Amino acid sequence: MIDWTNPQWSQIGKHFGLVLVILTGRYLVIAGGAFLYFWKWRREVWQDRRIQLSFPKSDTIRQEIKYSLITTFIFGLVSLFLSYGRSRGWFLIYKDISEYGWIYFACSIIASVLLHDAYFYFAHRLMHTKWLFKHVHRVHHLSHNPTPFAAFSFHPTEAVLEAAILPLLLLFLPMHVSALLVFMFLMTSLNVLGHLGYEVYPARFVKSKWTSWNNTSTHHNMHHHFVHCNYGLYFNWWDKLFKTNHPDYISEFEKVTSRSQTETVGRKAA
Repeated sequence: MIDWTNPQWSQIGKHFGLVLVILTGRYLVIAGGAFLYFWKWRREVWQDRRIQLSFPKSDTIRQEIKYSLITTFIFGLVSLFLSYGRSRGWFLIYKDISEYGWIYFACSIIASVLLHDAYFYFAHRLMHTKWLFKHVHRVHHLSHNPTPFAAFSFHPTEAVLEAAILPLLLLFLPMHVSALLVFMFLMTSLNVLGHLGYEVYPARFVKSKWTSWNNTSTHHNMHHHFVHCNYGLYFNWWDKLFKTNHPDYISEFEKVTSRSQTETVGRKAA
C-alpha cells in the first residue's frame, strides 16, 4: 500500500496528476478542436474534401475517445518514468538552453521527428504481423473511417510501444524540456491530421518534388480502409522505399482534391 502522506509519494502523485491533466488537455484540445472545426462547424464547407463520404457511428467515436484516454494515462506513466530516470541520470533531458545552444535545440527537434518516423514505420509493420494485429493493433483498426479522436486509440500494449520512442531517444539524444514539448505537440498534431477524415493539402501536393515526401490525411485514411498498406507516419519515403504505398494512393488523393461540391452532394444522395 502506498503511503500518500509520505512527502516523496505525495510529490510523485501531484506530478503525475499534473502531467495527466496536460496530456489529456493536449489530446482534447487538438483532436477535439479539429473535430469541432471540420466535422461540425465547417462541415459543409469541407465536405468536398471528405475522403470517405460516409460518416462513422457515434459508438465508434466514443470508442476512439475511450481508448485514447487509456493511452493518455499510459503516456502519463511513461512521463513519470522519464522524470525518475532523469533524476538517476538515465535520460539526457536538460533545462539550460546555453548548455547546447539554440541551433542544437532546433536540430534535436528535427532529429527526433526523423527518428520517430523511422521507428513508427517499422513498429507499425510489426503490429501488422498476424498475431499482434489480431490481439493488439486491431483496436486501432476498429476505426475503419477514423475521426481525429482516433489519433491515440490504441490497445494498451500498443500505447506502451508508441510511447517507448521517448525513453529510447533520450538514452542518446540530449533534448531540452521545451524541445520535448515541441516534439510532442508536433507528434499529436500530425497524428490528428492523419486521422482527420478530410484532405487539407492542395491538389499538386503529392506530385511536387518539394512536398511529395510528406504524408497526407488521404494516405493514412487509406491505411485504415485497406489495412495492409501506407504504414508511414510523417513522411512517405519508407513506404516508397519498401513499396508499401497503396497503388491507388496518388489517384485517390487527386480524386479527393479535385472533387466538386456538386459531385459530393450527388454521391451522398445516391
